[in-house]
Amino acid sequence: MIQSLKKVLSPSPNGTDSKDQSMDEQVAATAERLSRFRAETTTYATEVVEQLLSFADEIGTSDMHLQPVAAGIDIRFRDNGVLQPLATIVDGTKVSIVTRLKVLSNLLTYQNDIPQEGRIAVSGEAAEVRVSTFPTLYGERAVLRFFGRGARLQQLEDLGHTGQVLGHLHDSLAETSGAVLVTGPAGSGKSTTLYASLRHLVQASGGSRSLLSIEDPIEVPIPGVAQSQVNAAAGFDLHTGLRSLLRQDPEVIVIGEIRDRLTAEIAIQACLTGQLMITTFHADSAATAISRLLDMGIEPYLLRSGLLGIVSQRLLRSLCECAVPSENPDAFCGLPIDHCKVAVGCQACHQTGYQGRLLASEFLSLKESESVDQLLSTRDSRQIYRMAVERGMTSLWERATDMVRQGYTSPSEVRRVLGMTMRI
Repeated sequence: MIQSLKKVLSPSPNGTDSKDQSMDEQVAATAERLSRFRAETTTYATEVVEQLLSFADEIGTSDMHLQPVAAGIDIRFRDNGVLQPLATIVDGTKVSIVTRLKVLSNLLTYQNDIPQEGRIAVSGEAAEVRVSTFPTLYGERAVLRFFGRGARLQQLEDLGHTGQVLGHLHDSLAETSGAVLVTGPAGSGKSTTLYASLRHLVQASGGSRSLLSIEDPIEVPIPGVAQSQVNAAAGFDLHTGLRSLLRQDPEVIVIGEIRDRLTAEIAIQACLTGQLMITTFHADSAATAISRLLDMGIEPYLLRSGLLGIVSQRLLRSLCECAVPSENPDAFCGLPIDHCKVAVGCQACHQTGYQGRLLASEFLSLKESESVDQLLSTRDSRQIYRMAVERGMTSLWERATDMVRQGYTSPSEVRRVLGMTMRI
C-alpha cells in the first residue's frame, strides 16, 4: 500500500488552473499510479522506478530522495530547491526498489553496506541521472540527481548575475592564462555558470581556441568543446586525465570539480603554463575558497600567480505575486532594512509563497597583486572576507539584502539559504 503525503488543493473558486496546481495534480496522480502496482509481482520494482523517473522528467525536478524508514520508504523531490513529499511506500519493498536503481546504474547489488555512485542514461530532458546510495539504519538510502535539462542551457547574461559580476567574468574569460573558480554548496547553480561560461568562450572565440574539459560526469554536451568523462574503473581518473589533457594542446581547460589537493595543484600549475582554467569548488564564499585552498596545502605563490577570480553564488526562491508588504521589524530577520515583502501563499504558488528562483552572487577579483598579497597573508576566511569587501567586492549578503529591499525575495528566505550569521 502507498500513502500519498501530498494533499491535492481544491480547485480555485473561479475555476482557473495554474502551473503549480498542475504540479499538485501530477503529484497526486503519481501517488495514485504507484498505489496500483502490486508488490508481489516480479515487475513491481521496475514499474515503480519507471514511474518515478517519468514523474521527475515531467515536473523538471533536480533531485529525488528515497529515504528508508521503519515501515518502508519515503519519497521526496525538490521543487525550487526545497524538498517536497511525494509518497511513502509502506509495504516493505524498499530493498527491491533501490536494487532496481543499482541495476540501472551498474552498481553492485550485493553490496549494501558501503556508499556507491553510478549513472543512468535516460530519455527526455534530463541527459543523465546520477544515482548515489548510502547505508542507513533502515536500509540503503538513494538520491537521484538529474542533469542536462534543456531549460537550464543558458547564456551567462541569462543567469541573473549583476553587471559587476558579469563584467569581472567577461574580463577573466578573455584572459589566456589563469584560473576562474565557481564556488558554492551543492545545488547552488555552479555547473550552470560553468557551462554558460563555456558557451561564452565558444561564441567569443568563433572556434579559434582549443577548449577541452574533463568532467565527472559530463552534465551537458557543449558543441565546440572536446569533453571527456572520467572512468575510474578503467584507470582514467581525474588526475590521470588532467595530466594527459595537458598534452592535447589545450588553450582552455575545464575541470568539472576540484575535490582534492592533487587535482588543485595540477590545475593551478596548468594555468601557470599558458592555459585558462575554469572549474567549480565547494566553498560557502569566495573568501572561504581561498582559506580552503590554503588549508589543503596549496602554496600561496601558486594562488597569487594563478587565480584570476572566484565567483560564489546561491539560489534564492522568488516571491510569488501574493506576497504582501511588511514594516514589522520581526519580519526583517535581523537584516539592515526598513521594509520588505513576506510570503503568504496561494494556489498559484502551491501555498508556498514562492515561484521560481533567483541568483545571488559575488566575485572576488585577484588580479591586483597588492590586494592578493594581503588576502593571502591570512588563512582566516572572515578576515579575508572583510578585506575583500573593503576593497569593493559586493558580497552575497549585500546582494541578497538588495533583493529583499526590491521585493524579489523575503528575509526568511535569505536566512534559510545564507544562514543566521550575517557578514556584511
